[in-house]
Amino acid sequence: MNNTLEEVKSILRKYNQEHLLNHIDSLDENKKKVLLNQILDIDFELINSLYANTKKDIEFNNDKIEPMEYLDKYKLNEEFKYYEGIGKQAIKNGKLAAVTMAGGQGTRLGHLGPKGTYDIGLDSHKSLFELLSESLKEEGKKYGVTIPWFIMTSRENNEETLKFFEKNKFFGYRKDKDIFFFIQGELPMIDTEGKVLVGEDGLIKQAADGHGGIYESLVKSGMTEKMRQLDVEWVFIGGVDNCLVKMVDPVLMGVAIDKNVTVACKSIVKANPHEKVGVFCKRNGRPSVIEYSEISSDMAEAVDANGELLYGESHILCNLFSIDAVERMGATPLPYHSAYKKAKYIDSEGNLIVPDSPNAYKFEAFLFDAFGEVDDMAILRVKREEEFAPVKNADDAGVDCPSTARDLYEKFYKLK
Repeated sequence: MNNTLEEVKSILRKYNQEHLLNHIDSLDENKKKVLLNQILDIDFELINSLYANTKKDIEFNNDKIEPMEYLDKYKLNEEFKYYEGIGKQAIKNGKLAAVTMAGGQGTRLGHLGPKGTYDIGLDSHKSLFELLSESLKEEGKKYGVTIPWFIMTSRENNEETLKFFEKNKFFGYRKDKDIFFFIQGELPMIDTEGKVLVGEDGLIKQAADGHGGIYESLVKSGMTEKMRQLDVEWVFIGGVDNCLVKMVDPVLMGVAIDKNVTVACKSIVKANPHEKVGVFCKRNGRPSVIEYSEISSDMAEAVDANGELLYGESHILCNLFSIDAVERMGATPLPYHSAYKKAKYIDSEGNLIVPDSPNAYKFEAFLFDAFGEVDDMAILRVKREEEFAPVKNADDAGVDCPSTARDLYEKFYKLK
């Protein structure tokens, strides 16, 4: 313990973060060990680099942005059955696994607990987790297989998520046989001076590293190794908050296999040219997703010969990867983006500070930043009303909220 403490002190002096040990004497022995191990795990060179980046303006002027080709699922005609046939065979052969990113809390929805445990207000009162599990099991039955389900939690909600699944008997799945849980990575939060924050528990204040951390988390947790043991070759990755997510889509799989690409993504057409969504494009000749803030009004409104928006394919976090691609992406760290947030913390005097405005930076990687690592990818346009009913905001927002998701779900399944 003493040797470790001296090592930690030396590191903190080097990076001017000595405040992290200000109140170590007030912690019990277990928490002291946790704090010291947390500090030893921090890449302070990375933290310094991320802090420096918060002071820079993001520049896109040198990037060459071009439209990206896509296939419309419902205009494929004869090709539809061709792709579907290829995908069906792969699914029957047990080549597909599903990954659900469920590291978030339901705070914005007024829900105390993991977002996946949220009830969107259906008459059945089924949670998001149950809706997704039913869809996945139903699809598995069609093909005579059980599709392995991998669920990414966070340090914050892992225990509660596991208890929820245990209480519900894992919705018919067998734990560690065909349903698996792993924890998302985290990064320390820092203040506007670059100081790492101490949380209310006396430990390092950390935040989830964004959905772009999925690749590294799958690899480091041993989940890709588990997938290979199950003979899986393709991995669908989606979010827990889309109650209409179609994790098993033979057409998408067929397109990926036939086109010999390692990534295939679903898109929906933008509701209007200026909808605030990220859209698929080619950036400097490579697949990418461009944020609405990165393109001019002229680009946003540009149309092709058929009157379709040139930049109209929205990224909806419904992506299919070969397992080789996941492992390759997991081996190469993605760039981190900073977000300015409100964060409670313990100051140098030991006082709990509860800010009323943003005061700290959290750092996230975006899943689509890895797209530039592949030479090409396939985009399949699907229908919003059939596959995209996200629950991101409280009902008073009027968009992407429980009431809109519930309405889409009930219409699709003809419940009313």
